[in-house]
Amino acid sequence: MKVVVLGAGLMGREIARDLVNSEGVTQVILADKRLIEPQLLEQFDSSKIQTVVMDANDEQQLKDVMAKGQAVVNALFYEFNERVAKAAIDVGVHLVDLGGHIDGVTDRVLELNDVANEKGIVIIPDMGVAPGMTNVLVGYGASKLDIVETVKLYVGGIPVEPKPPLQYAHVFSLDGMFDHYTKPTIVVERGEEQLKRSLSDVEQIYFDGFGILEAFYTSGGISTLHRSFPGVQTLAYKTIRYKGHAEKFELLAALGFLDTEQQVTLGEQRVHVRDVTREVMKEKLALGDEADAVLLRIVVGGEKSEQQVTYEYELTVKKDATFASSAMARVTGATASSVVQMILDGTILERGVRPPEVAVPGAKYIEEMAKRGIDIQETKHQSSMIVRW
Repeated sequence: MKVVVLGAGLMGREIARDLVNSEGVTQVILADKRLIEPQLLEQFDSSKIQTVVMDANDEQQLKDVMAKGQAVVNALFYEFNERVAKAAIDVGVHLVDLGGHIDGVTDRVLELNDVANEKGIVIIPDMGVAPGMTNVLVGYGASKLDIVETVKLYVGGIPVEPKPPLQYAHVFSLDGMFDHYTKPTIVVERGEEQLKRSLSDVEQIYFDGFGILEAFYTSGGISTLHRSFPGVQTLAYKTIRYKGHAEKFELLAALGFLDTEQQVTLGEQRVHVRDVTREVMKEKLALGDEADAVLLRIVVGGEKSEQQVTYEYELTVKKDATFASSAMARVTGATASSVVQMILDGTILERGVRPPEVAVPGAKYIEEMAKRGIDIQETKHQSSMIVRW
C-alpha cells in the first residue's frame, strides 16, 4: 500500500505515523507547502516515509503528488477538500479527508459520487473525529435497530487540566473552531429539521475523571447524518468543554472578535479583527507540553423487535507519554489511517463518494481502534415491550 498524506501539521504527521507503523503500508508520502524539518522526520524512524514540497493551490502540483500513491488522506484545511476530491477523481486514487462540514463543502464533495463511481474509486469525506468517528458509531448503532428514533452526539477535545481564562487549549485549527462556534447548526426536534445558534442550549454532562462539564451546540458535527437517517425524531450534536467556556466565547462572538468580515483601522491599515483574535489566541491557548483529552459519548436509540433499545458509545483518551502528539491528533490519525487502509485492503468495496456512517463497517472500525489502544465502550439499554393500540 502506498499512501499520500496532504498536510504536515499535527494531524497530518499523526496520520503518517500511524500509516508507517501499519504492517500493510509500504510507503507514505508526506506533502506540505514547506520543507519538513529533519527533526520532525526523526519521529518516524522509518524508511517508509518520504517528504515532498507541494503547493495545494497549484492544481498540477497537487495532482502530481497525489498520483504517487494508491490512496490519499487529505489533512489540509477544509477549504481545499473539494479541490482535492476533484483531483483524486482526475488522477484515479482513493481519498479520505478530515472533513469540515461548513458552508456546504462536504455536500459539494458528495455531488461527485457518480463520476467517482465511474472511475472506480472510493472517496470518504468527513473522516476525522467529529464528524468521522461519530458517524461510524452512529451507523453501527443504527444497524442494530429496526427503527432509529434518537441520535445524540457529544464530543470534545479539552486540556486535562482547565486552562484559564477560557478553560481551553486549542488542539486543532483555531479558524476551524471559530467557524464551528459562529455558524448555525442543524438539529432535528420532533422529526423536524431546524437551525440553532451555535454556543446555545448549554447542558451539563459528566465524565469520570473530569466531573461535570458543559455541552452546547456547534456547527458541522451533524455532517450527513440528517440525510442518512431521514426518519429520526431527535438528532443533535454538542461540543464538550469545561464549564463557563460557552458563555465567554458567546461574549467574544457578540463583540465581533470572531467575525470574518469585521475590520478596524490601525494607523494606515485596515485589519480583520478575527485575524488579530486568532493570533492572540494561538499564544494564549497553546497546549504546549500539557496533556489533552478526547471525550466522546454517542447515544443511538430506537426500536428492535418491538422493544425500546439504546446503544451508547463512550470514549476517553488522554495524551499518552509514549506518543509525542496530542490525544486529538492520535485519535484523528488512527481514524483516518485505519479507514484508508480498509479501502486499500478490500474491506470497503463499494465505490463512489459515501459518508462514513454508510461506508465504514463499525465493528471492524472499533476493532482497529482497540488495536491502537483506543477503546470504545459499547453499552446496550433495553426496555419492556412496546404496546401499540
